[in-house]
Amino acid sequence: MGALLHITGTSFAHGERPVLRAVDLTVERGSTLVIVGASGCGKTTLLRAIAGLERPTAGTIRLEGEILSGPGVHVPPEERSIGFVFQGLALFPHLTVNGNVGFGLSHLPKAERHVRIAEELASVGLEGLGDRYPHQLSGGQQQRVAIARSLVRRPKLMLMDEPFSDLDPRTRAQVRTEVLRILREHGTTAIIVTHDREDAFHVADRIAEMDQGRIAREAAAEELRREWSHQPFA
Repeated sequence: MGALLHITGTSFAHGERPVLRAVDLTVERGSTLVIVGASGCGKTTLLRAIAGLERPTAGTIRLEGEILSGPGVHVPPEERSIGFVFQGLALFPHLTVNGNVGFGLSHLPKAERHVRIAEELASVGLEGLGDRYPHQLSGGQQQRVAIARSLVRRPKLMLMDEPFSDLDPRTRAQVRTEVLRILREHGTTAIIVTHDREDAFHVADRIAEMDQGRIAREAAAEELRREWSHQPFA
């Protein structure tokens, strides 16, 4: 299928404290890469750099060959074809489901916007819930609203930061299955960050393990399943 995202020698620091250290990573089109690692290893910072929310101090990030970040280049987040589901979801409590999903579609005519929202809600199994507010939904439903809000803009790449961390075990398993189904049906390339290996094994095609700001290892999910224990990272 070919590579969609190329990250080469990407570094980032908070002041004098290195957070990312010469990260190299390639993500194939249509695949799901899961990044695992202990808290503070740089997982979320890497997502934020890809999204354009942080500006790397070195290296390049390319999407379909276009340089998004590099020497003298920094494409702003809103001009990158990248969706981002934040940890904690970041839904707008004062907006309905329709309002949340359609938030980034103000550039479209009203009729087209309504059609796009309805199609996306149907794709994530939330038909008929467009007039509800986030507090009226279950945790799993809120997660699907956050996913729909990102996918409705038809991004080339979806980034998800700990999307299952706030869910109870039963809902967690259901949402993992739903997320994988939605990504597959849309043909969306995704990078998902988690600290939990079980989450990684359920949704990943490939897994990259981060340690102290570096990619320590990358391999097919099944290869790592055979070698790792099922204990989550500390």
